[in-house]
This record gives sequence, C-alpha cells and structure tokens, in this order.
Amino acid sequence: MVIVQPLRRRLGSVTVASLLLAVLALVLGPVPDSAAQSNWWEPSARPAPDAQIGVTGEPFQGTDAQGRVRGFVDAHDHIMSNEGFGGRLICGKPYSERGVADALKDCPEHYPDGSLAVFDMITKGGDGRHDPVGWPTFKDWPAHDSLTHQQNYYAWIERAWRGGQRVLVNDLVTNGVICSVYFFKDRGCDEMDAIRLEAKKTYEMQDYIDTMYGGPGKGFFRIVTSSAQARRIVEQGKLAVVLGVETSEPFGCKQILDVAQCGKEDIDRGLDELKELGVSSMFLCHKFDNALCGVRYDSGALGTAINVGQFLSTGTFWKTETCRGPQHDNPIGNAAAPEAEKRLPQGVDVPSYGSDAQCNTRGLTDLGAYAMRGMMKRGMMLELDHMSVKAAGQAFDILESESYPGAISSHSWMDLGWTERLYKLGGFAAQYMGASEGFVKEAERTRALREKYKVGYGYGTDMNGVGGWPAPRGADAPNPVTYPFRSTDGGSVVDELTTGSRTWDFNTAGGAHYGMVPDWIEDIRRVGGQKVVDEMFTGAESYLRTWAGSESYEPGENVARGASATASSAQWWNPFEDFKAHRAVDGDTGTRWASEWKDDQWLRIDLGSAKPVGRVTLDWEEAYAKSYRVDLSDDGSNWRTVWSTDVGDGGLDTARFTAAQARYVRVTGLKRGTQWGYSLREVGVHAAG
Repeated sequence: MVIVQPLRRRLGSVTVASLLLAVLALVLGPVPDSAAQSNWWEPSARPAPDAQIGVTGEPFQGTDAQGRVRGFVDAHDHIMSNEGFGGRLICGKPYSERGVADALKDCPEHYPDGSLAVFDMITKGGDGRHDPVGWPTFKDWPAHDSLTHQQNYYAWIERAWRGGQRVLVNDLVTNGVICSVYFFKDRGCDEMDAIRLEAKKTYEMQDYIDTMYGGPGKGFFRIVTSSAQARRIVEQGKLAVVLGVETSEPFGCKQILDVAQCGKEDIDRGLDELKELGVSSMFLCHKFDNALCGVRYDSGALGTAINVGQFLSTGTFWKTETCRGPQHDNPIGNAAAPEAEKRLPQGVDVPSYGSDAQCNTRGLTDLGAYAMRGMMKRGMMLELDHMSVKAAGQAFDILESESYPGAISSHSWMDLGWTERLYKLGGFAAQYMGASEGFVKEAERTRALREKYKVGYGYGTDMNGVGGWPAPRGADAPNPVTYPFRSTDGGSVVDELTTGSRTWDFNTAGGAHYGMVPDWIEDIRRVGGQKVVDEMFTGAESYLRTWAGSESYEPGENVARGASATASSAQWWNPFEDFKAHRAVDGDTGTRWASEWKDDQWLRIDLGSAKPVGRVTLDWEEAYAKSYRVDLSDDGSNWRTVWSTDVGDGGLDTARFTAAQARYVRVTGLKRGTQWGYSLREVGVHAAG
C-alpha cells in the first residue's frame, strides 16, 4: 500500500540503527541514565515561531504497583478532518512544514469577514461573520462554538500529552454527500480516498514530530497498531495514537432506494485495506443510513440538514417507528434548516415526525452483520455510537453470541441503556467532552457500573468533529481553574497556554482547542472532586484491555454443530423443505427447525458425551419464543434449568450461565411470540460463558 510500504522501510531503518547503537554501547560502556534520559520530552528543534506548551516537568513513565498503565484516553478525535469533506470544511491544519502561520490560517473564502462561511451558518446559526485571522491574534477562532476551525494543532496535542493523556484515537473522517453539496472544495469527494489521505497525513505528522525530537521513533506522537505496542508506548511515557474510521459510506456501502451498492467482496477488500493502513476501530454507519445499518438521528436544525443529506445520498428520508423497548434514538424534531433545504429538488420537502416515534426503522442489515464478523476476525473494535438503537441491539446480540469484547462507545452517542451490556462484554465507554457540571453528573450516574465491572472512564473530545465543546464558566464562577496547577500524577506544572499573542484561560475560553484538555480536566476536578479524575486516569488501561481482548479473540467451538437432535414436533406442510430438528444444528443459517403452532414445544440436542456447557446461542427465525428456558441433563431424563426468560424478542439470543458438565441440552418454548410455532435457524452450544 502507498502508506504501509514506506512505513515498513522506515521501521527497517530504525531496527538497523538500534542494532548499531547497541554495538556502540557495548564498545563504549554504559551511559549514565541521567544523560540517556535528559529532557527526552523536550524537542531539540521546535519551529520558530511556534505555539508554547505551558507545561513544565518530566512526563510520568512506567506502570503503577499493579502493573497497570496510567493516563487519560481520548477515545474520539479527528486530527486530520481538514483533509476530508473536500478539503475546505475545516479550516487550518494540525501542522505545516512551513510553520504555524501557514498551519493556523482560515479558509480563503472566509476572508475578509467570514460572510461566505456557509457551513458556519448551517451549523452555528447567524451570518457566519468572524475575524478570519488565526495566527498570531486568534481573535475569533478557535472557539468552543466555532465548528469549522482547526483545533488539533500538534503543539496543542503535545500539551494534552504533557498534562497526562496517554492514548488518543484519531478517527479518520469524511462525508461524501456533505463534500458534494458544499460550495467550496479543492479535491474529489470519494470517502475512501479521503480516508487514505488522512491516514497518510497522520503518518507524516508523526515523522514531522520525530524530526523535532531528533529522528525516527523519538517523538512523543506514536501511531500504534496493536494493544501490546500501545502499552509499551504508554509505559515509555509517550502518546499512543490509534487510527479509527468514522465515515458514512465505508467501502462504498451506500444504499439507494433501499438497494445496497456494495457486496461482501467490497467489505472484505475494504477491511483488509484498513488493516494495512493501521486502522484498529471503526463505525459501520455515521449520519446517513447505509447498506450496513441505520443511524441514530441528529436533532434540531443540524438534524434537518443531515436528513436532507440522507435524501440526497440515498433517495429516502429517515423513517421512524415507535420504539420497541426503553432505548430510543435522538428525537429528530422539526426544526428548519433553510440553507440545507434549498438543496432539495423542487416539490420535495423534509417530512415532519411524530414525537411518539423516535426510533429508526432500519437496523443492522445482513451485510452489516457480515462486516461486523469481518471486523471480529481481524481483531478490530466496533464503534457503537451513531448506530440506531435497533442496529445497536442487533450488534450487541452478535457480540454476546461470540463473547467478543471489542465494543466501544466513544462519545456519548450510544443509548445509555446499553451501558451494562457493553461492560459485561468487556467493552469500553467514554463520555463526550461536555461542560464540567454535566460531565461530572453523568460520571456519577454510571459510577456504580464501572465499580461493578472494575473499569476506568474515558472522554471523547470530538475536536474538529463539528460538535461544540464546553463553554467558559466565567472568571467569577465558583471554583474556577487557577494557574498554575499540577497534573493529576503530580509531576508536571500546567500554566496558562500562549499561542501567538493570545493567552488562553479556560475560565474565559472554555474548550476552544485541544490544548485546553488538561485545563478542562482540572475544571472537572474543581467542580466534581478528585474521584472523577482518578477514574479518568485509569481510562488508558481499560481501553487497552478492551483492545487486547479483541485481538486475542478466538471463536469458541460450537459442540452442537452436527450433533444428534430431536424435537417435540416439526412442521410438515412444504414437501420441498425439511423443518426437522437436525436443521437447527447443521451449521447452515439458511435452514431451520420449525415446530407445530403450539406453545409447549422443545428441541433437544445430544452432544454425544458430557461436555462443559456455559453459553447457548439461539438464532430465531421470524417465529420466536417470548418465554422459554434452557435445561441441561446428564442422562436425557433428569433435567435442571440453567437459564430462562419471559421477555424474548426474537433475533439472536445468548443464554449465559455458570458452566456445567452435561451431555444433553434442551430448549423449551413456553409461550410463543407470534401466531406461529417456534423456529430456530441455528442453536450453538459453547463451553465458555
């Protein structure tokens, strides 16, 4: 690949250099540790002029007494989104070979007064007018409510690292439809081309920072492709950068008038390419329904604008239904978005939506399930945020059926009702970078679950992600941030940040850019106390555990496949299809066992000999059981119930229980969920719960 091959050559050069250094060390003798480690965190050749860091003291290294890495994790950021959306939606760059003045400047069409900042008008309201000058004055941008200006300048990321952050997930992001309808662009709108470019630019940014620190591998910004590599980087005190993907039509998997525009071959080819690029996590859908899944809606005027994009992309607007459970998607509302609605064909209007129907009719498609399983085979983590609740519920069913831990909610877009299911799997949750009071309140609400499952907490800044960030609380607010303050580990001193001629005070600037992350964390400590921050400081460890679990995943043996099976009854109405019991264990989801249309029916599986049984998966056809139980037996006569439910809803179910030895497994339907009988495509029996 265009990126991976140069990367491998660089790694080869680093290896040779390391061997030469090792030989020299043997010849010359040991070097004093203080000389080898002297100010390793300070670049030797920072560009001048440049942004200051405002942090002194050596970054912490190593692990704690229990062998756990320490540090914060930002599970959702967009360093390179200025390269997406046609290249002119997000103004400014995270770095430039020509220096800070070139990196931190506005889009040309924003001059002289921002009156052509159309996306500002759509997302923020007002007339878009602002002072376009960035470096060195920064009068109007970046700002907590400016959605179109660069927030991820490398030195601001460096400040966050120096303040205690140790993992950063850089989600490569774009949207082909937004690109196509936006007035200003300097490149094409193919989503995969944008993803490739953003990955390339991230590797180049790593090289740029390495140069400042004296050569390959020496910089603080380290792209990682495995949890073990990330752990080593964090232990060294550096920043582990994980590549993710958040895009609306991955691999060309859009749908037009409900017809998928991709196939399984496109998905396999796309996933392989992403792995080659170094991507370790991804979203299956984002903003628009696609061929893989339905999305969780946006609200307000932005939601209406995105719904217009949905129509332009797919030929259909969002469709809603009454939610089937306590979880629900974001309410669409009926707010106007005049600039976006002008893009609709004449005579086409955005539909209105009832307040009692807040769930997307679209869930996880068969292609979406195939993509999920493809990610699992490759040890990738699935991002659940932006999935409709129907799609997320179906995704959880698959994850649970496989005991796959690689599930992430990175920025508060998953319905909170799924949180315990996430933690049970071994997944990781992060909260959106919101105002401190709200962040603390939500952290306290979910604390009992984190303590129950012994997990840390993360945040998702979503910088450059068109979301909005913490507004300033004001210099006269209770418990304001006072400068300087110490980092959470106590080893560094954080003072006010100066970039150009502007000095940033969190109390009056809020979450204006990435350099304010340490200040925001200090504000959380002031508002909510040390305990919340301590939970966040264990976030990197928990994230890496989830990632490691994904990488080590191996499908457990299904001991039911091909086993002997009998049933209380089987339908016989189609002379060309067999609905007998053995069809539920033949390994083919295109066949099924179907009972007579009665409540009390059972399917019994003989494993041939006693085996450990701790998990039973049931793939229901349309005719499912509302109430049923799972029984085990040693002899086929004496049964013990190990699991039951009376709220079955069909789809893919997983029954987990304390593993026990058994030769026979029986599924007994007690009450039907439909007018028909019970119908199972496949039953799996596994040892591990």
